[in-house]
Amino acid sequence: MLDHAQARQLMVDCQLRTFDVNDVAVLDAFATVPRERFVQPGTEDFAYIDRTLRIGADDGGGRAMPAPMVLARMIQALKIRPGARVLDVAAGYGYGTALLSELDARVVALECQADLAQAARERLGQTAKVIHGPLREGAAAQSPYDAILVQGRIETRPQGLLDQLRTDGRLVCLFGPDRSAKVTLFVRAGDAFGSRPLFDANLPALRDFTTSHGFTF
Repeated sequence: MLDHAQARQLMVDCQLRTFDVNDVAVLDAFATVPRERFVQPGTEDFAYIDRTLRIGADDGGGRAMPAPMVLARMIQALKIRPGARVLDVAAGYGYGTALLSELDARVVALECQADLAQAARERLGQTAKVIHGPLREGAAAQSPYDAILVQGRIETRPQGLLDQLRTDGRLVCLFGPDRSAKVTLFVRAGDAFGSRPLFDANLPALRDFTTSHGFTF
């Protein structure tokens, strides 16, 4: 039987530390939260491999958990401070939410698939508030947010989410079409938003943020 605790520490030492993850609090969170609790049932022994893992129903929706090194760098880019209000978009089974909570953030998890939202509630308990609803709309009632994490690839500028940031707030997502997408950091300054690409990654597109490729008349 796989020793998950040992696999978790190897993930931190051999994947995260070697991939420019140097925030001690982020490393400690990844070393603490049991990733195997948040993967697709039956795939627990694959929880710590260096790749994305499919989650949810296999209905063409293309949902996946980011590889640990990708998620760690995304969270690190948000510069979470204790007490920060954070929105986790496309939360899946709640792994990212659990990590953010371990950083002493006040987290709202948003999930558009009812089965995943319920599974996240069961795994997270009272750790965070889980909302079932459209990803594009965010969770305005709990805004403004200090940080927003989007766990999936988006093809359109997430203006609805950006508007829910407080000034100096940060949003990180995988932004762009398919193979040319890059993890991108957006930062709010008043009514303006700056952005810069951080690194390459690969995740399935989120349906709420895809572009239409049909003809317009």
